Amino acid sequence: MATPVTVEPAPASPHRFGRITLDMRQNLPPWKQAVFLGGSLAIGLVISIVILAFAGISPGELAGELAGVANADSLRNTLVQAAPLILVGLGASLAFRIGFWNLGIEGQMMFGGIFATAVSIAEIGPPSLRLLFMGIAAALGGMFWVLVVLLLKTRFRVNEIIATLLLNYVAMYFLFHLLYGAWQDARSAFPQSTPYKPFERLNDIGFNVNAGLLVAIAGVLVAGWFIHMSRAGFYMRFISSNPGMAKVVGVPIQTVTFWIVAASGACCGLAGYVNVASQEGRLTQSFADGYVFSGVLIAFLARNDPIVVAVVGFLISVLFITGQQLQVFYQIPFTMVQMIEAIIVIAVASSEFFIRHRVRWIR
Repeated sequence: MATPVTVEPAPASPHRFGRITLDMRQNLPPWKQAVFLGGSLAIGLVISIVILAFAGISPGELAGELAGVANADSLRNTLVQAAPLILVGLGASLAFRIGFWNLGIEGQMMFGGIFATAVSIAEIGPPSLRLLFMGIAAALGGMFWVLVVLLLKTRFRVNEIIATLLLNYVAMYFLFHLLYGAWQDARSAFPQSTPYKPFERLNDIGFNVNAGLLVAIAGVLVAGWFIHMSRAGFYMRFISSNPGMAKVVGVPIQTVTFWIVAASGACCGLAGYVNVASQEGRLTQSFADGYVFSGVLIAFLARNDPIVVAVVGFLISVLFITGQQLQVFYQIPFTMVQMIEAIIVIAVASSEFFIRHRVRWIR
């Protein structure tokens, strides 16, 4: 008689309810990238609106404050604020394009302001060319400070994120040393330099447009041509997408990296110059505060495209001016404005994950 065969039940699947898998996306169309980016930005804005609602500002009141930016005085302030924002966004986007994480924006702005103020104090050049000399000095100041980081990275393999962040504090305390010491205005007890002379200020040129905005637009146009139309721009895209292959085929990686990082620092130095020469009118201790997060946010939103940086910089300026109005009329602390900016940064950064990956549920 045959022995009966016992069939054991199959073991239960470890994924009874399915599992989540991640696949790398290949060649996602630009319009889909824009959808992911816009959706993430919308989520960040909704969270910000909810936070402001809990703080006592209704969506209608917030919309009214945003609409108030269109009046003449607010529009002028928005354009003045937009100039340094565009320049720091431009500086960040240039560095990010070649994989150099320049988070030393504030330090480079400080050295840009310091170098420009040194030209003013030393009275270098005739009055008719003083603004030009101050701008050139500011660009050199920003370049000098970021190239210190590049030297540390290439020579001693120091991570540029750590180096740029820490050197921000070195620049800040050097600025304090000057403003509490040799450069302090003798007629004032505040830590600030003597006021710039009238011919050393970036004044309005008509239609509520400040001359600093022209500096920012010129930077955007030059960077746009450089990235989209020059050979060096092609090298940048090659280095960013496949640095190993770029090295094999003979792309001058070190030369391109040097000049792009230098240009990034120069943009941030010019942002410091524009800030002190148009808004402050002198060197102060806080003229560069908060710009590192703004620069990163603008670069992310613009996808490192210089032309888009100009548009995003203006929109972030609107957010800043609206935040200042909320502080004045609704007693909203500035830290809340910074928190909203951080929420938007996180939301936009998260869109990069969904642009690069496809999330699937498999049962």
